[in-house]
This record gives sequence, structure tokens and C-alpha cells, in this order.
Amino acid sequence: MSTWLTQITPDFRSGAALHDARDAVAMHKRVMSLFPDGLGDQPRQQAGLLYRIEETARGTVIFVQSQLKPDLDALPAGYGTARARDIDALLRWLHEGAAVRYRLAANTCLRKSRSKEVVPLRGADAEKWWLHRAPGCGLELQSLISRSPGDAVGDGLKGRVRHSLTQFDGVAAVTNPQALAAAIITGIGRGKSHGCGLLSIAPMAAA
Repeated sequence: MSTWLTQITPDFRSGAALHDARDAVAMHKRVMSLFPDGLGDQPRQQAGLLYRIEETARGTVIFVQSQLKPDLDALPAGYGTARARDIDALLRWLHEGAAVRYRLAANTCLRKSRSKEVVPLRGADAEKWWLHRAPGCGLELQSLISRSPGDAVGDGLKGRVRHSLTQFDGVAAVTNPQALAAAIITGIGRGKSHGCGLLSIAPMAAA
């Protein structure tokens, strides 16, 4: 099974694109529309779907990762431009000691064991969250920059959805290729349906 990475550049002259960008629940529905119906009780997991919204110098970009090839024709007319490619070669390339750049937008939170209350983590506490989890994801962090791109929010059937969101960027060494591949494919942390948990890497260029 291949792993697909789709890049969508929305055109905010489209009301649908503008609405989706402002509502994490609507965006979840939009990216799920790129995949077939009938995927069972857990369609997101069956599709292997993760996504992340990024603000770049050229505007907003939506990165969608999946285990199924997306049907880009399912996007509404005028929604924007989209292209998909598989990242199988990158996953096969992973090896112990490899130097990579990473990016992760994660729902940084902590669930209290007694009350089951979910507490959002910000700033230094969010960085500790990632520093604690990175080794289990097959990475030895060598640098870490964090920022808050704004929480993932939306209107769900059970009320308002909100996930505390922190973006982490930096350089790391691969310590466990299998664990890293699993973290890339399955995502990290909570809120995966709403734009959280997608870990992306790129090989460091040789000096």
C-alpha cells in the first residue's frame, strides 16, 4: 500500500474553501470527501488520513496524507489547485543516523488521570510534550522551534470542537526507522481528524 501526500492550494474566492479553512470540522469532511464511502466505522483510520494547514509566504496550503489515493476531482469547482504524489521512496530511504528536517503540528495537551480533564499545553510545556514523545517516534531532536498557529476549532454535532495546536520545526537524527515510519503514517497525539498529528520530514542536504 502506498502513502500519498496531496498538496491543496485553496482559492479563497471560493466560499467553500474559505469556510473550510475557518472550521476544522468542515475541513475534515472536505478531505474525507476525496476518498470512497463504505470505509467502515472508522473511515479516517481506514483511509490513513491526516492533514495540516500551513500559512506560507505564497499563501495557505493544505497538506493531506493518506494510505489511499485521493480523488482530486471530488473537490468543488474553483476550490483551488491540487496535486498528489506518493512518498514511498522517502519512507524506504529512512535509515538509522540519517539527518532530517521535521515539521509537526500537534494537539499539545495532557489528560489528567483522575478527572480525565484535558489540559492544553502551550509554550515551554508544549515543547516538553514533544521532547518526551520524539524518542518513541524514532527521532533524536537536535533543534526545536515551536510556535502557535492558532487552535483548530470547528462546530461539530456534539458542540464546539477545539484542539490546542503547536507547530514544531527543527533538525533531528533518525534513531529507529521503523518507529519513525509508523509515526509518519499513523500520526502523533490527539485531534487527528481536525488537522493535528501530521509529522513531515525531509532529508538534510549533504554539505
